[in-house]
Amino acid sequence: MTPTVRRTPLVELSGVSKHYGGVRALEDVSLAVHAGEITCVLGDNGAGKSTLIKIIAGLHRHDGGTLRIDGEETRLGSPREALDHGIATVYQDLAVVSLMPVWRNFFLGSEPRKGTGPFRRLDVEHMRRTTRAELLRMGIDLPDVDRPIGTLSGGQRQCVAIARAVHFGARVLILDEPTAALGVKQSGVVLKYVTAARDQGLGVILITHNPHHAYLVGNHFTLLRHGRTTGTYAHDDITLPTLTTQMAGGDDLTALEQELRHP
Repeated sequence: MTPTVRRTPLVELSGVSKHYGGVRALEDVSLAVHAGEITCVLGDNGAGKSTLIKIIAGLHRHDGGTLRIDGEETRLGSPREALDHGIATVYQDLAVVSLMPVWRNFFLGSEPRKGTGPFRRLDVEHMRRTTRAELLRMGIDLPDVDRPIGTLSGGQRQCVAIARAVHFGARVLILDEPTAALGVKQSGVVLKYVTAARDQGLGVILITHNPHHAYLVGNHFTLLRHGRTTGTYAHDDITLPTLTTQMAGGDDLTALEQELRHP
C-alpha cells in the first residue's frame, strides 16, 4: 500500500480567534490553503470574512490559535511582512490610480529605473513591455497598456490586479469579493483568471458571498457565520444547493420558511 503523503499547506489557520474589546470577530476558525487550489470563504456581511483577510494579510494580529506559513508558526506584524512571505491581497476597491495608464498601475510602488545620477529615470519601455507580456501570460489580451486604467471595465481592472500579484511573486493570492459589483459576463471573465492563477500553482483564497461563483471554481469551501466556522467541505463532498442552504443559515432558514408559511 502506498502511504498517503500529507502536503504542507502554504497557509494554515488552526483555531484562530480575534476580539476587539468585547466584540468577538472570529472564534476558533481553521483554514488550510494549498498550492494549486482555490479555497473559498463564504459568509454574509458580519460573518468575519474581512477580519480573516486582515489576519492573513498582516493588517491585524490574531489573539488566539495559530497561523502557520509553510508549516512554521508565524505572527504577521504588517502587510509588508505578509508580502515578504508571498501573500498578496487584492481588495474589492483595488487601490489603483484611475487616471494613470495601465502599465503605471501595474508597477505602482515598484517602478524600475535606468541610468545613473541625475540621469536616473523611470524605465518606461520596460514597464510597458513587461505589463503587456505578463497580461498575455495570464491570457489577458489588452493591446493598449497606455490607456488610463479607469477606462477599463471592473472585470478588466480585477484581472490586471491579479496579473500584477502573480508577476511580483505571490504564492498565496487573497481576493476580496472580486465579483461583488460585476455582472454575469464580467464575473465570468474574473473567475477565468482566478483559475489561471490557480493553474500557475498559486494558492488562492476567494472571499465571496456568492455560492454559485464559489462552486464554479472552488476546491474547498469554508463557511463563516457570526465569526465561527459552520462547515468545511471539499468540492466533491457538497452540492451547490446544499452549499447555498448552509450559507443562508441551514436549519434557521428552514425554521423561518416554516414560520412564514404557517403563521
